[in-house]
Amino acid sequence: MRKLIVLSFITIDGIMQAPGGPEEDTTGGFTSGGWTVPYFDDVLGKIMEEQMSQPFDLLLGRKTFEIFASYWPHHEEEGAGINNATKYVASNTLTTHDWKKSVFLKGNIVDEIKQLKQQDGPDLQVHGSGNLIQTLLEHDLIDEFWLKIFPVTLGIGKRLFDTGTLPASYTLIESQTSPRGVIIATFKRAGEVKTGSFA
Repeated sequence: MRKLIVLSFITIDGIMQAPGGPEEDTTGGFTSGGWTVPYFDDVLGKIMEEQMSQPFDLLLGRKTFEIFASYWPHHEEEGAGINNATKYVASNTLTTHDWKKSVFLKGNIVDEIKQLKQQDGPDLQVHGSGNLIQTLLEHDLIDEFWLKIFPVTLGIGKRLFDTGTLPASYTLIESQTSPRGVIIATFKRAGEVKTGSFA
């Protein structure tokens, strides 16, 4: 069985939209694209390299797939892991692409993803794909979050934990902080929310 892991750059207030550049995703008039760039350093780069160097396949929404497909095939050496991974794409509108090892999910996306998780193979990594993540959250399909939490708030934009979020508890597996104040944290799904009282 394969784990489904969400790797996400988020702000303190949970925004995940357009972390890498001003034109990456301007949906909703978003004007703060590229908010991660001032905080990237060698420590964060090394962690990203480690996380991307293990075997993985990708599960992507259409918009993120198109962003990746416009960049990574032209950067073979730097993007060997991404280019060699099977890219499973959840889209109602895009059905074919010439980027090698691209597979387009058809029919009931939730059932298709459940079947993918049951198969043998490398873990499934989700990058970007904010709309898809809401579906994954709603159906409790995410096993781990590998988060990079940046010391900035934006107030508006697409949020990681948005309309699909269900009550759930998580265990912090590991964490560290980069020299520029980015919190790198891995959370594993840990059952239902437990409550109590201090009274």
